[in-house]
Amino acid sequence: MMDVKISSSAFQNGEYIPRQYTCDGSDISPPLEWTNFPKETKSYALINDDPDAPVGTWVHWVMYNIPGETSSLSENTPKEKRLKNGACQGINDFKRIGYGGPCPPSGVHRYFFKIYALNTMLDLEPGRTKAELVEAMKGHVIAQGELMGKYSR
Repeated sequence: MMDVKISSSAFQNGEYIPRQYTCDGSDISPPLEWTNFPKETKSYALINDDPDAPVGTWVHWVMYNIPGETSSLSENTPKEKRLKNGACQGINDFKRIGYGGPCPPSGVHRYFFKIYALNTMLDLEPGRTKAELVEAMKGHVIAQGELMGKYSR
């Protein structure tokens, strides 16, 4: 399986996520871009989560059916169920649509932005959960990559 290279102009892999992308700042999504994806990619899915949360992995962002010709998301992606390009956003663990930034209760937490290249568009309406997305992606992931940023309060 190919490795998709995902990066952000806001922070490097393993570095701290700037405050503006957290609940202590403007709580807007960081810019993301990806390269090195298979030509047969029909769509992308994105999951952003925190495995260090005290209650278990906390989901910050769920997006799917990002068109295959897309290779980036701009800063401050609208918190809408369906974006202009047709991409769908799901429910995060804050019970909201779209991105919910880092907001750890204590200590340093890691936040993983995981991109999945899929060989299909998923038959999922907007507003689905990470678990529903993961189930729908089974057998369709042809490449993936991740970017990790840290944050503490």
